[in-house]
Amino acid sequence: MSVRVGILGATGAVGQRFIQLLDDHPTFDLAAVTASSESAGETYREAAKWRVDAPIPEDVAEMEVAETTPGGIADDDVDLLFSSLPSGVAAEVEPAFLEAGYVVSSNSSNDRMAEDVPLTIPEINPGHLDLIEVQRDERGWDGALVKNPNCSTITMVPTLAAIDEFGLESVRVSTLQAVSGAGYSGVTSMEIIDNAIPHIGGEENKMETESRKLLGEFDGAAVSLHDADVAASCNRILTLDGHLENVFAEFADDPSPADLREAMRSFEGAGDLPSSPDQLIKVYGDDEPERPQPRLDRTYAGGMGIVAGGVQSTDAGAKYNCLAHNTIRGAAGASLLNGELLVEEGYV
Repeated sequence: MSVRVGILGATGAVGQRFIQLLDDHPTFDLAAVTASSESAGETYREAAKWRVDAPIPEDVAEMEVAETTPGGIADDDVDLLFSSLPSGVAAEVEPAFLEAGYVVSSNSSNDRMAEDVPLTIPEINPGHLDLIEVQRDERGWDGALVKNPNCSTITMVPTLAAIDEFGLESVRVSTLQAVSGAGYSGVTSMEIIDNAIPHIGGEENKMETESRKLLGEFDGAAVSLHDADVAASCNRILTLDGHLENVFAEFADDPSPADLREAMRSFEGAGDLPSSPDQLIKVYGDDEPERPQPRLDRTYAGGMGIVAGGVQSTDAGAKYNCLAHNTIRGAAGASLLNGELLVEEGYV
């Protein structure tokens, strides 16, 4: 089965990752790329300042960039759209595509916590996708909108889902987040060189709320948030790619470090989806307490996996570290995986 897809906001950092990941994808064929009105009509090569560490696929380089409107892609016969638009733009633009009947898998942060919008990680909560039926009833859309969570949330939540069997009650997390998460112009060299920035606007709230929705229960009508108390401290550091997070968890039970490592290692991926790793979470043992590290571990499973280590007991529960590639698993790859789930479940 071949599915024709388009990318909204294709020239930015996440849009470029989409293009890289879609090259030679077994199901998706890229049929449309959009950008601002200033870039519309140019070839993709002309419009994009390409920064990915691989060449632009030749067939994409010569594609004509369309304006980001339903009319701009009306002639492209697109089945599924991936959105990498800035959240402010997406909040205005995405509804027009949904009203026009398009199915949108979006990385943009707007509407992630909306009650009728599925926020999904396919290995964690694929059943939440059926919120689409509620969404269509309430909003009158012929299309459908699904969101993936924030990059820092995606890094942590798979590990929490794996150890929730021990009665997860409380989570404290401190992040060490790469500069690419802020976009090409998000952090200047004068701000970050010889420095760390102990605040990332809006990030802490995203981690604290999105994680509870992802781990929550869907009863066919609504998602009830997980009961765990989650608090986050988010920090920007001078790493190019790869978010490293220090997690402190408390449980109703008393799992040992070995119990926690085994639960993470054995946590099942979404085996039917081509972009989901065979082993979602790689776990380092006591013999490698210095791992994971961004430079050494961010490309695990092609950047689509989670890496954990440093699992230890504390007086209150346990602590560990986890890491993921923030622009692959944490952004474009997450939306791509949700697109694969939409196809698998018959929404595309």
